[in-house]
Amino acid sequence: MRARAPRGLRTFIRNRRLRGERGAASVEFAVLALVVLALVFTAIQVGLYFHARKVAQSAARQGVEAGRQFGASEGDGVAQAQTFLNRFGSSVRGASVSSAGSTTEEIRITVRGSVATLVPGVTLDVVQHADAPVERWTNP
Repeated sequence: MRARAPRGLRTFIRNRRLRGERGAASVEFAVLALVVLALVFTAIQVGLYFHARKVAQSAARQGVEAGRQFGASEGDGVAQAQTFLNRFGSSVRGASVSSAGSTTEEIRITVRGSVATLVPGVTLDVVQHADAPVERWTNP
């Protein structure tokens, strides 16, 4: 059988244990809050990135559809893509549109830009392109 500590000593030990845990919940909450905030900001940043990609892809498609029509030129496609970006492309910063890689039989529109970021100093670039054959009349 174990010898029991005197009542005063037991009270002292119990109070000492309780005092040692004081403030631990605040520290745990602060650490957990930082992790949760980091996850929230990461989710928002991923959403911004994919939205900017989709806008750039839509602008490239609009440009290709305008540039592949019978009698249209590559410049028409670039102008249409630029118009689309001016209207809807606020999420793609510093966007540039080019028709590099186009031939007489196929048009290719490329949209380049960067994504708005929540973290200063981090740059995320977006490059999307679309291509399609140019419409033309042929004799059967």
